[in-house]
Amino acid sequence: MYLFAGSPTTTVMAMTVNPTAAAQTAAPFRDEAIYAFRFDTDHDRREDVAFKVRFTDDAESQRFDVLRSGAAHHGLAGDVVASAGLNATVVEGTGVHAFAGVVRDAFAGDAAALEKFKAAFADGRYQPEAFDNHVNFFHDRSVAAIVLEVPNSLIGNGLQVQAWSTVSLFGHAPEQQVARWGLPLFTHIYLPDTESRERFNRSTPSDDDTPFLAAAAATVSSYTRAAGTAPDPDVYGGRVASLFGSLTLPYRIGSAASFDYTGFNGRALGDNVMDCMLTLLTNSPLGTGITPDPALFETSFPYLQPMSATSHGSTPSS
Repeated sequence: MYLFAGSPTTTVMAMTVNPTAAAQTAAPFRDEAIYAFRFDTDHDRREDVAFKVRFTDDAESQRFDVLRSGAAHHGLAGDVVASAGLNATVVEGTGVHAFAGVVRDAFAGDAAALEKFKAAFADGRYQPEAFDNHVNFFHDRSVAAIVLEVPNSLIGNGLQVQAWSTVSLFGHAPEQQVARWGLPLFTHIYLPDTESRERFNRSTPSDDDTPFLAAAAATVSSYTRAAGTAPDPDVYGGRVASLFGSLTLPYRIGSAASFDYTGFNGRALGDNVMDCMLTLLTNSPLGTGITPDPALFETSFPYLQPMSATSHGSTPSS
């Protein structure tokens, strides 16, 4: 999930899903899914504004609607603020820009090294040299992306929000949330096992986050103890867990986004989140040494680079 200012008066939100999507993939999104960006604007750990995206089941020409809804976590209640087909950039009369399609993956980091580092730790070895190769696992990869740019007034001008995104299955059975993102790499690095990661993916910020924060604190404590980088690893682990707060992405609407060592305020495309989260994990300057490539970003909507040559046109809507 990315969250940053598009202009002084707009906010950009983006999520990437389906790492198997390629330029020729006809239907890179699930028609039985709801893809949602959710915002808590009054700090009660419940959403007040959401933008939900739903795709058609036409595998030959998949289309989507964007709905803006209020405080209703489930369902598709709300106003349609944009509609489009895949790989078409639309600008609606509401001021909402919308894009969904396959893009070049802008993320950067050594995923293989991270897994090697974690496996060594599970085997009782602290192995920072796992990151010495500096290989960008995501180089030349593609991914499906949903990008929205909305007027700040549709969220709340100048508000400090807590944001997260979800994917839910919605169709013949009751709606079931299957994925949740907020802080980047939280599940990959800080939760210890598949069961806890799956519980987190089904949860909401209003649920009891104590088990996830306790697991994160214990993970940090274990790594810093092995690294010898904190005089009291348990205290340091608790401080990191407190920094993670409600496990959502904090952002002040209209401000410059930055997710780095100095603090969390949204997430820009160029933020080196893997190195940031590894540094917090170990209380050391540990990292992959790989930063996102600015050549993969655009200065205007949709900000990520579509794989299809037909996706650069802008279609005003009445």
